[in-house]
Amino acid sequence: MISFTANQAKTQFGEMIAKAQREPVSITKNGKPSVVVMSIADYNAIEELKLQNLRDKLARSVAQIKTGNICDGDDAFDELLKDL
Repeated sequence: MISFTANQAKTQFGEMIAKAQREPVSITKNGKPSVVVMSIADYNAIEELKLQNLRDKLARSVAQIKTGNICDGDDAFDELLKDL
């Protein structure tokens, strides 16, 4: 992954955007990774994967309920939150 400092990202904004169209670009601040800039296509693909993952978990939960395999609500939320 290409990396820019925050100052480079500011002064070379056009170049950073052009590079982000091809691959994600890491922006560092005070020497530490701060944000990632990526193309809208990559962002949309990641969001779709997250949504599909949530749908899959919901479908598994519904299937478990239909078979009588239920659990405490706190346990269910703990399971969902462990992937975040």
